[in-house]
Amino acid sequence: MPSLLNKTRTTLEMIKWEHSVFALPFALTGMLLAAHGLPAWRTVGWIVVAMVSARSAAMAFNRWADADLDAANPRTRTRAIPAGLLTRQFVLGFTLVAVIVFLVAAGELNMLALALAPVALIVLLGYSYLKRVTRWSHFGLGLALGLAPAAAWIAVRGSLDARILVLAAAVTLWAGGFDVLYACQDFEHDRAAGLYSLPQAHGLDAAFLIARLMHLAMVALLIWFGVLFHFHALGWAGVAVVALLLACEHAIVSPRDLRRLNAAFFTMNGVIATVFLAFVAADIWVRR
Repeated sequence: MPSLLNKTRTTLEMIKWEHSVFALPFALTGMLLAAHGLPAWRTVGWIVVAMVSARSAAMAFNRWADADLDAANPRTRTRAIPAGLLTRQFVLGFTLVAVIVFLVAAGELNMLALALAPVALIVLLGYSYLKRVTRWSHFGLGLALGLAPAAAWIAVRGSLDARILVLAAAVTLWAGGFDVLYACQDFEHDRAAGLYSLPQAHGLDAAFLIARLMHLAMVALLIWFGVLFHFHALGWAGVAVVALLLACEHAIVSPRDLRRLNAAFFTMNGVIATVFLAFVAADIWVRR
């Protein structure tokens, strides 16, 4: 039993399950807008299962695919596989189980969700290899998270509305931008290992500028999104708070001071996603 508990704890740490707070709130935002409120609890449950299993598969596959790279990087060599806490076979098996759960959840939602599930998996799993071939790999991660609101809309409606793609684009730029910042920690290692990233290709100053531009574009897209969905005061307040939090995120880190990068990356972005969901949900509730 202690061994099982330790393995469970290590697995949850490996997939960073608590970071589901990044994409899940945006998925729930898409869900609420598609349903004009709260859909049936069965739908809510399967959307949550699909989101958590998809993200778990993506994270576990990333750890499996990057095991040798992680072992060579001082920052990541304590991760589960390089540290010998989990075997490659176990992690790959966990990935397959998560993929199966995701496909079952998609099938329980509707036929379009099931038909598009393999496309989502290609994006989610394929991201792990992008940094081997392109400096623009950050957009791959961004797209993996950006799919969430559109996928939730499909889960509720069984069809796609072009308006939700504006939120998908906003989330893509948001996640891609913070991935650019996060990659700044490894730009020297990436250069030595022959891996690609915007910090590796252009240096830290340029990477920070690109991340800022991506986040400014995200705010512009959220404004457009608010117009498309006829936000009232609470919805617009949510957009304003997101913009303020993004400004704070960029204020606490700089190319010459990365000490608070984890706070900017993990804490602030989790708050951004959750706050936006809360304000949009309140806006929908007030208008009903």
